[in-house]
This record gives sequence, structure tokens and C-alpha cells, in this order.
Amino acid sequence: MNDARTSLDINEYPDSEVQKNRMITQEEWQDKWVNHKIGFHQAEGHQLLKKHLDNFLKGESRLRVFFPLCGKAVEMKWFADLGHSVIGVEISELGIREFFMEQNLSYSEEPITEIPGAKVFKSSSGNISLYCCSIFDLPRANIGKFDRIWDRGALVAVNPSDRGRYADTVLYLLRKGFLYLMSVFSYDPTQFEGPPFYVPDSEIQALFGTKCNIHCLEKVDAIEKRKNEKTEYFLEKLYLLTEK
Repeated sequence: MNDARTSLDINEYPDSEVQKNRMITQEEWQDKWVNHKIGFHQAEGHQLLKKHLDNFLKGESRLRVFFPLCGKAVEMKWFADLGHSVIGVEISELGIREFFMEQNLSYSEEPITEIPGAKVFKSSSGNISLYCCSIFDLPRANIGKFDRIWDRGALVAVNPSDRGRYADTVLYLLRKGFLYLMSVFSYDPTQFEGPPFYVPDSEIQALFGTKCNIHCLEKVDAIEKRKNEKTEYFLEKLYLLTEK
């Protein structure tokens, strides 16, 4: 195997502007769900989250945990089963309905008066609420603040031109003393156009560094996740952001 594909000491690609004009519309994301092109979904859950879960939760109970661009992430059920309150946002109504169906959870749905055309889906147990709308509209729903964010597939899915707005939105939703766990990918963006988009460490610092301490917990070879793409290397990085 090529050494470039196995080394975890690869320098980041020097030009972070390569993908700056790349755009995926909401309709294209919805089409991915309709056509089952959801290779980003991890049916067994995220292994790095499992590994660092205790460090993320810190033994605290009854936390409010936010899942941006949640899809049908199975981890939402993990947190709810631990007694935490889970709130997600997802543009695909199909993805939300599949979550409740696959997790065998009964739910109700209702319109969100503050966001025309949007809905919220709530588990019968009351500890999972999934909002079907754009994340940029979500603060209008007055959903309160969060103790934790699990960002797996959100920052890397947002159009590069929207990252500043995304960072402002999620930081606005955080309580004092928050912990924000984030997974991003590092690869040569001239070999793969994304999504998931390439997000270098320098951009994470620029987006979150004024309000957050940023620590890279782990970096792993994730080339198998992109085995159908012509990328020499594909690394997954897990960051923990804490309040400054």
C-alpha cells in the first residue's frame, strides 16, 4: 500500500481555497435521501465517539445534546437512552422519519410556527426532538441553549461559503461550559471535490478559535471510507472544542 495512504503525519494540503465555490443545494441533499445515496450514514454509530464518549459527557446527567445536520444518526438514540435530551436539525423529512422507524420509536409531528413550512418531530418519550428545516433558520424556533454538540458530518457538509454563518449559528446555541465534539476530514481536495468537504486545521481555528479552545483528540486513517474515490489519503480528525 502507498505510504501516503497510511501515514498519519501528512501535512495538510496548502490551498484551502480549492473547494471554496463548491455548492450543494438543499434539493440535492434531499435527492440523496430519496435515491439512498447516503454513504455518510454509519449504521453502527461512530467508533471515535464511542471511544471518547466518557470524555465528552464528563459523567454529567440530563444534558441537552445538539446534532446539527443529524440525518438518522443512531447516536441520537444512544444519548437519549442515557437520559439526555437530544435535539437535531435535518433538511430531509425522509431522513427524520427513517430514524424513528429504524429505532422503533413512536413520534408526533407539528408545524413550527416561527419557520413557515418547517416541522418538528418529537419522540413519544419526549427526549428526542428533530427539526426539519435549515440549520440557519433554527434559532428562530427559540430552542434554547445546549451543553454538548456532536458534529459528525455537519461542518464537512455545509457549503464552504457558508461555514462562517454555520459557526456563528452553532456558537450562538451553546451554553457556558459547553463541550463541542467535531469530526472533519483531511485529504487532497484536488483529487476529490466533496462532500465531505476538506476542512483544514487553520480554518477550524479561524472559525472557532476566538471563542473556543481547540484540541485534536485523535487522527485516524479513514481511506476505506473513500475506497471508491481516487484519493491517495483520507484522514479523519476528531476535535474537542471547549469554552475559552
